[in-house]
Amino acid sequence: MSIKLFHIVVFFVVIWCASCNCQEAAPDIVSPAFNSPRLTSQAKMIKIPGGEYQPFYGTDTALVKVDPFLIDEKPVTNGEFLAFVKTYPQWQRSQVKRLYADTNYLRAWVADTILPKNIDADAPITQLSWYAAKAYATATGKRLPTLDEWELVAMADEKVPNARQKKSYSDRIVDLYLVKNRQYNAVKQSQPNYWGVYNFFDLVWEWTDDFNSVLVTGDSRSGEYSDNNLFCAGSATSATDVLNYAAFMRFSMRAGLKAHYTVGNLGFRCAKDVE
Repeated sequence: MSIKLFHIVVFFVVIWCASCNCQEAAPDIVSPAFNSPRLTSQAKMIKIPGGEYQPFYGTDTALVKVDPFLIDEKPVTNGEFLAFVKTYPQWQRSQVKRLYADTNYLRAWVADTILPKNIDADAPITQLSWYAAKAYATATGKRLPTLDEWELVAMADEKVPNARQKKSYSDRIVDLYLVKNRQYNAVKQSQPNYWGVYNFFDLVWEWTDDFNSVLVTGDSRSGEYSDNNLFCAGSATSATDVLNYAAFMRFSMRAGLKAHYTVGNLGFRCAKDVE
């Protein structure tokens, strides 16, 4: 076993084991009371025509159909989230309810409305919870992408919409995932993928709306859980591509999360239905 593969397997097992004792249904959606006008998002959105893809994880390996949607071309930045908390003080570090964010929420910020020193305003926002990401998306008239939408876009490399069959595809993503402190780099400094979407792998992990559906069997929208998968490293038995190490890392990361968690290299981008 190569050193890289060994570390990936260890990472996967540790994260999965950490989640084995804390399985829970998807948390209720929080609808913050927005008393101010919606924020105007300047982020360019890319139209994805939809399509079909084979989910990496699940006992039902049938192709999943994804309808057309819009997705931000880049992750939400520090500067954009700063504008959000200034407009909606209930999401500032000292004001947010602990139900919606743990104690590490925006921990590196100097104050409620002051970014960390020497941090690029154009770098992705991190240390925020799923609830805060959803609140930002709502404030801008958008939503978080579904896991299926995110993974559909993630199949692309710079040249083709589905690069999963390329040997170099997963290896390159794993190499990017292992780069330290990548979350501090500004957005849109690397080449976009086939769709014109930037930074899917080279900066931060990203929240999806149904991030914890990784533990749901069959159709992830059915809401039914299988006892067969509620054990350490159990997902490996249901993987549709056991050599896709990058996907193993993403899904193990998601399996270890709860909606109020904040992580130093976990950010988000927004999506929207096609009108």
